[in-house]
Amino acid sequence: MWLVFKKELKELLRDRKTLFFMIALPLLIFPLIFGGIAFMTKQAIEKAESKVLKYALVGEQYAPDISEHLQQPDKFTRVEIAPEADFSQLIRNETVDFVLVIPDNYSADVLTAGQSTIKLYLNDAGLNLVYQRVSEITKQQSALFQQGAFDKLGLSEAQQHALIEPVVLEKVNTADSRENWGEKIGGMLPYLLFILCLQGAMAPATDLGAGEKERGTLETLLISPIERNKIVMGKFLTIAFAGSMTALITVASMAGWGLVLSQGMALKFVADFMGQIGIIDFVLIFLMLVPVVAIFAAVLLSISIYAKSFKEAQSYMVPLVFLVLVPVILALLPGVELKGGWAWVPLTNVALAMKELVKGTMDYFQLIAIFGSTVVIAGAVLAFCVYWFKQEKVLFR
Repeated sequence: MWLVFKKELKELLRDRKTLFFMIALPLLIFPLIFGGIAFMTKQAIEKAESKVLKYALVGEQYAPDISEHLQQPDKFTRVEIAPEADFSQLIRNETVDFVLVIPDNYSADVLTAGQSTIKLYLNDAGLNLVYQRVSEITKQQSALFQQGAFDKLGLSEAQQHALIEPVVLEKVNTADSRENWGEKIGGMLPYLLFILCLQGAMAPATDLGAGEKERGTLETLLISPIERNKIVMGKFLTIAFAGSMTALITVASMAGWGLVLSQGMALKFVADFMGQIGIIDFVLIFLMLVPVVAIFAAVLLSISIYAKSFKEAQSYMVPLVFLVLVPVILALLPGVELKGGWAWVPLTNVALAMKELVKGTMDYFQLIAIFGSTVVIAGAVLAFCVYWFKQEKVLFR
C-alpha cells in the first residue's frame, strides 16, 4: 500500500496542473476575492460619483432653488424636454439619466403648503448613485424649510427633536461584531473550501483511475504481487493527500490573510472580524475537512475506476460539483442550525459547524456527532471503492 502511495505521490508532484490546484489556487483565492471585490467596488463607486448626469427638470418655476443647485457643470448637465414627454423612454434611450418633476405646492412655507412630493424618474437597476446625489440636494432644501417652520413656531431645540421623532426605538444588539459578520459571510466559507478541496482531489483522481486505463499501466499494476485492496488504499491515500493539502493550504491562506488584514492592510471591519477568529477555530475547520476530503477521494476514485477514459471520468465528475453545493445551500437556509438532527446530516453539519466557528458560537459537544457521522460515511464510501475496484466488469469495461 505504501509502495503504491509513494509511487503515485511522486507522479502527482510532477504534474504542474495538479500542483496549481493544490497550492497556487488556494493561496491566491482569498486575496483575489477580498482584493478583487474591494477594488472593483471602489472603482465602480468612484465612476458613479464622478459621472456627469444628464437631467431634465419639469416644474422649474415652482423650485428655482433646486434648479440653481443643479447648475453644476462638473456634476449635472441639463437636457430640455417637453413636459408631456415619455420620461421612461427618455431614460431607456439614455437621453437623460433622470427626470425631476416638481409639484405646484412646493414652497418654503411648509406650514401653509403642506408636504410636497418631488418625483424622481430614473433607472435604478445598476450602481449609478442618481438617487443619492439628487437626494443630497432635496435634503438640504428640506432641512432649510423645516428650520424655517420651527423658527416660525418658536420651538426650542428639544421640542424640534421631539416633534421630528416623537418615539425613538433604540436597538441594543446582544451579538458582538464577530457573530454579526460571521452569520453574514460564514456560510460562504464551506462553499469555497468544499469546492477547492474537491477540485484539488479531482485532478489526481481522474489520472489515477481513468488515466491509467488510457495509458495501459493499470494492467501492469494489477499483475503485480500487491493485493488489490492495498492498490486501492495507495491510490486513495494519494488523492486524499492532495485534497487534504488543498484544505490545509486553503485554511492556512485564510488564516494568514486574516493576520495581514488584522494589521490594518484592509477595511477596518474586515480586519476586526478576521482578527477575532482564533487559531483553534482554524485548526478545527481543517480537521473537519479531513473526513470530508476522504469522502471526496473515495467517490472520485470510484468514478475514475468506472470510467473508460480520462474524458469520460471528467464528464462524470462535473455534476459532482453541483451535488456538493446542495448541502452547503441547505446550511444557508433560514432556520437551519447546528441543533438536533442537523448535526448528523452529511456535509451540511460540517458547513454549519464552520459557520458557527467563524461566528464564535460553536457548541463543541456537537463535534462528536459531526466527526462521527462524517468518518462513518467516509469509511462506508471507501469500503465500496475497494469492492468496486475488485470487480473485473468495472475495471475492464
